[in-house]
Amino acid sequence: MPTKTIDQIPVDGLRVLVRVDFNVPMQDGRITDDRRIRSAIPTINSILDRGGSVVLMSHMGRPKGEGYEASFSLEPIALHLATLLGRSVGFPSRDCVDEAAATAVQSLKPGGVLLLENLRFHKAEQKGDPYFAEKIAAYGDAYVNDAFGTCHRPDASMVAVPQAMAGKPRVAGLLVEREIAFLSEAVANPKRPMVVILGGAKVSSKIGAIEHLLPKCDAMLIGGAMAYTFMRALGQPTGTSLVEEEHIPTAERALAAAREAGVELLLPIDHVVADRLNHGSPTRVESQIPDDALGVDIGPETATQFAGRIEGAQSALWNGPLGIFEWPGADGGTRAVAQALAKATKAGATTIVGGGDSAAALDAMGLAADMTHVSTGGGASVEMLEGKRFEAIEVLDQIG
Repeated sequence: MPTKTIDQIPVDGLRVLVRVDFNVPMQDGRITDDRRIRSAIPTINSILDRGGSVVLMSHMGRPKGEGYEASFSLEPIALHLATLLGRSVGFPSRDCVDEAAATAVQSLKPGGVLLLENLRFHKAEQKGDPYFAEKIAAYGDAYVNDAFGTCHRPDASMVAVPQAMAGKPRVAGLLVEREIAFLSEAVANPKRPMVVILGGAKVSSKIGAIEHLLPKCDAMLIGGAMAYTFMRALGQPTGTSLVEEEHIPTAERALAAAREAGVELLLPIDHVVADRLNHGSPTRVESQIPDDALGVDIGPETATQFAGRIEGAQSALWNGPLGIFEWPGADGGTRAVAQALAKATKAGATTIVGGGDSAAALDAMGLAADMTHVSTGGGASVEMLEGKRFEAIEVLDQIG
């Protein structure tokens, strides 16, 4: 059954505990990509505009879990969020469950916003510890999960906290609602023809997605380093490119499944290669990969072929870059796919992009706004594309 969302419950006078995903990249104390912060604003405003107050909680990075670490503090996030919201955001303490944090939460008035310190300063967060969860659960009159990027994890704030708040409203935020709608529901019943584009480094990270999506699509386009394992399965030369030898049988099964299902599975027909895997190494186009070179991108003929398939689609799903898009000379395939998806969107197709490197590539190319949906989740988006169930979603209140 569908999950209740924040805009379906009254919040006037309630203190709403919101799990967000503010695990954003930082450099020298500066936020380099605030997509995940901006994505939480609709949910925050939904609560504030209807008379509630907001207690936000998140993790960031991989601290030791032994207390405060300045490099992983969420204080810069609080300052940036205040600018985005146009109102003050409280940041009461270096500990999310100490007396100062609890007092600040209890003092929060309607219209107030407060951000707790990094949950992962406690090992109990990733252990799903119920005692730790009970302390946090006491902060809220209602619980909202708007942290899609962490929905595949059984962390305390994702599962044990809403479990401890049984009897109180426990709902999805607007971001999580949108992610589920596109990555689960839209994939389950896509407009046809549907094209799936998969890239990235390893077949092993996409096995589940390949198996789940093959019966639902009309064409699957495979690039990135994972294509070389498929090429090896077909006996094609791969030079010194990354090949997962142990997953050659996996690629063989996928190729056979595609043939049996009548799904067109396209692999690169030409390649951008380099002699060494060093940033800035000279690149060249080859019809097949030489023995002493490695593939770093799909070639221009492949890019044209992939773009043609995308432009004829009514639904398109992309996860994983087609090459080392950060390299000059190895970004052409990823750019061609992104541009084809943008063109398809304008023609009325539903275009969905998985998180992580694909989203970063779109941002770098200025094309993110030209997609129907760009996921904020990395691992979570892949697992949802595999058809996996998330306990963090199932614990929420259902409609009906």
